[in-house]
Amino acid sequence: MKQQSRIRRSTVEALVFLTVLIAVFSLLGWRMGSGNMLKTIMNTAHDLLLNTVFYLMGITVLTGALSKLMSEFGVVTLLERFLRPLMKPLYNLPGVAALGAVMTFLSDNPAIIALSKDRTFSAYFKKYQLISLTNFGTAFGMGFVVMITMIGYGHLTGALVGLFGAFCGSIISTRLMQRSCLRAYPELDSPVQEQMAEEIEDRHVEESKKDGIFMRFLNAILDGGKNGVELGLQIIPGVLIITTAVIMITFGAGPSGVYDGSSSQGVPILPWLAEKIHWVFEWLFGFEHMELIAFPMTSLGAVGASLGLLPTFNAAGILDGNAIAVFTASGMCWSGFLSTHTAMLDSLGYRKVISKAIAAHAIAGLCAGIIAHFMYLLVSLL
Repeated sequence: MKQQSRIRRSTVEALVFLTVLIAVFSLLGWRMGSGNMLKTIMNTAHDLLLNTVFYLMGITVLTGALSKLMSEFGVVTLLERFLRPLMKPLYNLPGVAALGAVMTFLSDNPAIIALSKDRTFSAYFKKYQLISLTNFGTAFGMGFVVMITMIGYGHLTGALVGLFGAFCGSIISTRLMQRSCLRAYPELDSPVQEQMAEEIEDRHVEESKKDGIFMRFLNAILDGGKNGVELGLQIIPGVLIITTAVIMITFGAGPSGVYDGSSSQGVPILPWLAEKIHWVFEWLFGFEHMELIAFPMTSLGAVGASLGLLPTFNAAGILDGNAIAVFTASGMCWSGFLSTHTAMLDSLGYRKVISKAIAAHAIAGLCAGIIAHFMYLLVSLL
């Protein structure tokens, strides 16, 4: 009886999956042309591999080396000592987690994974806290680039208000992630170092036999860089598969208006859905022009791509201080989390919490944009 039930369930799952798969590809193929659709998928994946994955690998190599240096020369311990009073009440994280925020702000989301993989760094965390670093670090991803770009359009106040909104969003995302993980998996409320007791002991033995400063420096950057290369390889499947899927349902035919199989083309299903509830965005974000919805929707997949929309908005005269505030908050907080969360949690070995991380961050990004909108209204009255 149980076997027949399993067979029926697997048959239903297979039929539902095939139905959804055929429906999605039929829709894309009908709008784009089947040949153009397949060419776009391949070209987009190839473009992501060359221009995104290798870029992210460069980030993980550099930040891996830097994080190893931080650990080797005591910066991690110093941050833990001085920032603990701030990080614990806000994020329920050790003070050393602030280093992750700084590194992702200056680079991109995967920088937090290079830190998480460091034995000395991760020894400060419980398991659920270490997992929540994915949400914590992503909320600051590419923050420096976003801030500089927004300020460049002459809206310093809007950019600063947006930074505050992103900061609030990071707290919401991290706390929601921790709570959902503990509720579903109570066993995660245990120190990480229990898993790596032998490694930490080996670390203490190594510290007692340290070489000179130059050799410590050299070994740290080489070992950290090597870890960065491994991490860069681990994120390839997630970036190529998830990001390609997001792009295919976010972007349109491109500047030419014709589907020709080029990369980053697709059918704008997500923006179309957003148009159906435009009144929600008008009230929550203060958007008077529905074209502005494209920025937060695109930042779900890649905030860098969202920044490319700003010149068009500016030329159309619809880019104001409120839009800059909301864009900064939601863009920085989300910063392409749909395309990186899966790969980041997979590299940490916690695939089972991917859905919880994505749900928490989706809520946090919305809250960040809403906070930025109403805070900008308040600032404008002063």
